[in-house]
Amino acid sequence: MINETLKYQGNLPWLLPRTILVTRAGSHAYGTNTPTSDEDYRGIAVPPSEYRDGFVHRFEQAQWADPDVVIYELRKFFNLAADCNPNILEVLFVENDDVLHSTPAGELLQENRQIFLSQKALHTYRGYAVSQLKRIRTHRKWLLSPPTKKPTRADFNLPEHSTLPKEQLGEINAAIQKQLDSWEPDLSLIEDASLRLAIMARFEAALTEIMAGGVDDRWQRAGRVIGLGDDILAVTGRERAYKTAMDEWDRYQIWVATRNQKRAELEARFGYDTKHASHLVRLMRTCGEILSEGTIRVRRPDAQELLEIRAGAWSYEALEEWAATEDARIGGMVKTCPLPRTPDRAKLDRLCMDITSMVA
Repeated sequence: MINETLKYQGNLPWLLPRTILVTRAGSHAYGTNTPTSDEDYRGIAVPPSEYRDGFVHRFEQAQWADPDVVIYELRKFFNLAADCNPNILEVLFVENDDVLHSTPAGELLQENRQIFLSQKALHTYRGYAVSQLKRIRTHRKWLLSPPTKKPTRADFNLPEHSTLPKEQLGEINAAIQKQLDSWEPDLSLIEDASLRLAIMARFEAALTEIMAGGVDDRWQRAGRVIGLGDDILAVTGRERAYKTAMDEWDRYQIWVATRNQKRAELEARFGYDTKHASHLVRLMRTCGEILSEGTIRVRRPDAQELLEIRAGAWSYEALEEWAATEDARIGGMVKTCPLPRTPDRAKLDRLCMDITSMVA
């Protein structure tokens, strides 16, 4: 029985009977699990008609722990999968022995998994990988040079209380940000990812050159463009710097208070978060495989190497060098990618209706 494994105790009696697919997720699906790895499961359910058509009832997903389980509503799953969300797409491409439960509707969904794939994978998988790298860099900075004291307003030559009302300060910041946003080119209509990156690099270089030659940074220059005087810019600049420092302090305190002990030991030993490094490498390699082969290898052929990376086999410098090289490589793969730029939503719509009719 499916519930013997998932241990659902929620208040939706229809949930498991209308669940069409459940698979392993996370390290057990990747083949990178260790004896202490948690079990994770992901599934899809088709809710009763009152949850799809009515006004009162709503359902998008159910989630619980021990084991960690998430069951997605079918349409939400389609939306996330059509956007190439890495955690969602994996459900459709796991190995057969990682499928815990499947109905004819679930089998139909997996049989049509290819139509969810598109070149969007470049941006989603790369985005997830970049977020891992940002966390690695931030944590390494805190490891090597932790903040020593809470920032004060006096540190930024600010009085105890702001001379600008909170609402006015917010309006000024919003106006400056709007001007900054207007300087960013809209490249969304350019399909070639390499060309987009090249244009953005040229634009960044040109903008940096324009801003050079004085003490102004972009924020100050944007403020002057919208008509703010030096006195206001000086105050808002210090307020902004103080807020940035406080945000950094708060994030550091949360990190210290919530760090996993085993990961903290790895960070202390190797100088960076090796678990995040393993995820980064997996995501970028998977992205390259999607773009070149049009499929997803959830069970990783490089699982042993990923475990070694997690155990500290790569230095931080080696990871940074690899990430930069791999990012450039996968960025140029769109030119020869066999996948469509976006998924065929008409096909997805028909598939969603077909699956719903099988369960209704």
